[in-house]
Amino acid sequence: MRRGFLVAAPHSGSGKTVLTLGLMRALADAGEAVAPFKAGPDYIDPAFHAHAARADCFNLDPWAMRPELILSLAGGDGLTIVEGMMGLFDGAADGSGSCADLAVLLALPVVLVVDCSRQSHSVAALLRGFRDHRPDLRLEALILNRISTERHERLLREALMPIGIPVAGVVPALDVLKLPERHLGLVQAGEHAALEAFVSTAATVVRDRVDLKLLAGPGGKPSVAVGAVSTLPPLGQRVAVARDRAFAFCYSHILEGWREAGAEVTFFSPLNDEAPPADSDFVYLPGGYPELHAGALASKDLFKAGMIAARDRGATIYGECGGYMVLGESLADADGKAHAMLGLLPVETSFATRTRHLGYRRLKGRAGTMLPGRYRAHEFHYSTLVRQGAGTPLFDAVDATGADLNAHGLQIGMVAGSYMHLVDSEGDE
Repeated sequence: MRRGFLVAAPHSGSGKTVLTLGLMRALADAGEAVAPFKAGPDYIDPAFHAHAARADCFNLDPWAMRPELILSLAGGDGLTIVEGMMGLFDGAADGSGSCADLAVLLALPVVLVVDCSRQSHSVAALLRGFRDHRPDLRLEALILNRISTERHERLLREALMPIGIPVAGVVPALDVLKLPERHLGLVQAGEHAALEAFVSTAATVVRDRVDLKLLAGPGGKPSVAVGAVSTLPPLGQRVAVARDRAFAFCYSHILEGWREAGAEVTFFSPLNDEAPPADSDFVYLPGGYPELHAGALASKDLFKAGMIAARDRGATIYGECGGYMVLGESLADADGKAHAMLGLLPVETSFATRTRHLGYRRLKGRAGTMLPGRYRAHEFHYSTLVRQGAGTPLFDAVDATGADLNAHGLQIGMVAGSYMHLVDSEGDE
């Protein structure tokens, strides 16, 4: 039987990430083999989950991934713990792809984290609606978060008694359970100065305040034996992936898919002025925070020379979002100062005037480009494309509702990039 649960909330900002970290670490410390997952398009939370659970974390995206890929990734042993995204029933602009959809697909019960900081008896009406909204969804337990006093807790419990959903935990509002944030979400796990101490504190709070035996009990359906599912093809056999604080947004399932396809995957750090290995035939610059490190990247001569050498020897080079910006000619930082980038694409971007671009995308690769198939993807950035010169457009894009977003990205020779984060192919759709 698949054992586990999905942690969700009525809305973002309810505290589910911190409590999920505490649950993962507390259960791992209790001897459970925790299998951590993050619902939806998120690059930052999985690194926190991996640290807390002491195991690799994969994304499960019910809008952007085919069901067979999700079942393949979540088909292993251990206690499955999935952190949801946004509110329980929130999904893409077309209404699909919520973490409720994911819970139903995986036959996992839902543990709902409820921010009770500004309500008491009204919580009953809220949770009656969440309980009854989808008959195919199993709302198994509640964690009442940000409780102010014992009286507050008593009022909540009295109001919830007729609802019939067990209260698995009651957690007070604590300053020690706050994580620093920046414009794309939480500050990355690798930049948290005291990450282990923070996770240990969250685990202690959970052990003291939450019934772990109730949450870790048997449940779900037998895991389906699903073989490896191909996602995106590797564009070479010796793959060099940029990885550091400027290039941290890379989905684990894509790298694993490349390895399963027989590719050799290595890493290099542009911020440490490292070049991709001289024998690499595919160089991948994922997204991240190049806008925060534009000046430093502009000064990395060995990195620049190595990328130009890769281009000159005919290696395939692909950049996503932040990687696309770095492939361009210049990147203006928050102060409007332009920094010279690699110059491999005629692209200029700027972070000086922030405009949020956010949403799921369906992509059709143009014929003759390096990615001619159909893909599901997402877009999330605050930088702006100031100029894009001549070249072959990479994708034709529509949003989740089917609205036309025109052409995106650019390819020149064997160098290409776009703001889109690819998640999965569309298979035979």
